Amino acid sequence: MRIGVLGGTFDPIHVGHLAIAEEVRARLELEEVCFVPAGAPWMKAGQALSSAQDRLCMVRKAVEDNPFFRVSTVELERSGPSYTVDTLRELREDYGPDARLFFILGTDAFDRFGEWKEPEGILALATLVVVDRPAKMASAEGVGEGMGIGARVEHIRSIRLEISAADIRSRVAEGSSIRYLVPEPVERHIYARGLYTG
Repeated sequence: MRIGVLGGTFDPIHVGHLAIAEEVRARLELEEVCFVPAGAPWMKAGQALSSAQDRLCMVRKAVEDNPFFRVSTVELERSGPSYTVDTLRELREDYGPDARLFFILGTDAFDRFGEWKEPEGILALATLVVVDRPAKMASAEGVGEGMGIGARVEHIRSIRLEISAADIRSRVAEGSSIRYLVPEPVERHIYARGLYTG
């Protein structure tokens, strides 16, 4: 079984996340992509986040119409900082030893991969799938070769939508439209809950 894993704060999840997940799923012939909302992301320590319940609700609403997407609450249920290596270990237990995990990330995150907790452990548990625009892939491939992990990295050349969660939060705060930047159920949740307004 081939399983994609896409983690993030998802504050909020947006169409860029979904497009990347679907592109990787189709290109690598994955049986499913598991979205993992972060509990306490160590790289964003000290930053204010929407509640775990709101972020989880938005992710569930965003993926509910795709039968190949599922959501895991493994990081939200764990106390303390959220580390990818711990998440992959738990997912490995959930899916069983025959599952092959593919951890999806962008080149910006991959550039800092050496700073992550137990990068060797991550590589033992999953193949990295580095997604970015063709113009940036050469640098990503160079990083992989320099770290000696080329065999454990898949490079996906994909059109990345220029959308960020930070931009969406700013647009909500200033009263600008976010229609078509997030799935409609996510947009409704943001406004119903008054998220990002101040």
